[in-house]
Amino acid sequence: MSLFAGITFYEVCMALLMVGTAERLLLAYAPVEMVGRNGWLIKGDIEE
Repeated sequence: MSLFAGITFYEVCMALLMVGTAERLLLAYAPVEMVGRNGWLIKGDIEE
């Protein structure tokens, strides 16, 4: 049995939703040093 045979379309969709939600929350509430213009985690266009 393949490793990917047990993964359903629903699980893929839910994983994408969770990743998108986590990214939005991180951009909204993380410190600018992490997600700002020169951030070490995400480089974003967040005003300092």
